[in-house]
Amino acid sequence: MALLFGCTVTVASESSFSQAPTARICWPSCAGARPPPLGLDRPVWERFWDWMTALPTGDLGTSARGQKVTDLLSDPFPNTLVLGATAFVLTVLASLALGCWAASRPGGLADRLIGHASTAAFAVPEFVAVGLLLVLSLWTGWLPAVTLTGADGTPADWTMLIMPVLALVIPQTGWNTRIVRGALADQARTPHVEAACLDGLPVHRVVLRHALPGAVPAIATGIATSTGMLLGGAVVVETLFNYPGIGSVLAAAVAGRDTPLIAGVVVCAGAVISLVLLAADLIRDRTLGVRP
Repeated sequence: MALLFGCTVTVASESSFSQAPTARICWPSCAGARPPPLGLDRPVWERFWDWMTALPTGDLGTSARGQKVTDLLSDPFPNTLVLGATAFVLTVLASLALGCWAASRPGGLADRLIGHASTAAFAVPEFVAVGLLLVLSLWTGWLPAVTLTGADGTPADWTMLIMPVLALVIPQTGWNTRIVRGALADQARTPHVEAACLDGLPVHRVVLRHALPGAVPAIATGIATSTGMLLGGAVVVETLFNYPGIGSVLAAAVAGRDTPLIAGVVVCAGAVISLVLLAADLIRDRTLGVRP
C-alpha cells in the first residue's frame, strides 16, 4: 500500500511538475503541431492507469528526454544495491555486537558509553558524517575521497566503496544499536531470563541463548523499518561522493523536473523496502511460531 501510495503521488504530480521540461524541449513553432511528449493533454487518471498496467511488465515509462526509464536505471541501480546491501549487513552486525555488549553490562561504563555514542551517531546527519570522513580522508590520504567510475559503470576500485559505506553505517548503527539494546532490556525482565540469571549462568550465555532469541522479532522489525532511512541517506551520500548510483540520477531528475524518472526511482526504492519489510515479517512469524 505504501508503494502504491508513493507511485500515485509521484505520477499524479506530472500534470504540474512536468510542464517545465515540456516547455524546454518543444520549440514554439512546433507547439500545437504534435501532442505533448509526456501525454499531458490526457487526463491524469488515464495516464496513471496506463503507467500502472505497464508496471508489472517492467515498463517504467519514458523520461522527459525520450529515453526509457529502465535503461537509465539499469546501470546505476545495481551499484546502489551493492552500496546499500554492504552498509545494511555491516550495520546489522555492528548493532548486534554493540547491543549485546551493552546488555551484558547493564548500567556499567560500557553500557553508558555505547548508549551515548549510539545516540550521538544517530543524531549526526549523513552530510555531516560525509564531511567528517572527507576531512579524514584528505588529511590522512588513506582512502579515496571521490569515487571514480570504470568503463563498465561501476566504481573503479573496491576501496572507493569504503567511505560511502562508512557514511551510511555510522548513523544507522547508532539507531539500530538503540533498538537492539532496548529489545534485550525488555527480554531481561521476562521470567525465563531472570531464572537463567538466578541459576548463575554466565552473562554472555544469558544474553545470547536466552534473551537474544526472544528479542529477534523486535530487532528484525526495527532494523527493517530503518531501510528507508538507509536508502534515503544513500541518495545524499552517492551525490556527495560522486558514487555512480541512483543518487546522481535522482538529483538530475529533480533538477530537470523529470517526473517519469523520479517515479521509476520511487518504484525501485519502494520495492526494495517492501522486500526487506516482508523478510522481517517472515522472521517475526517464524520466531513467534505463527502459522499462515
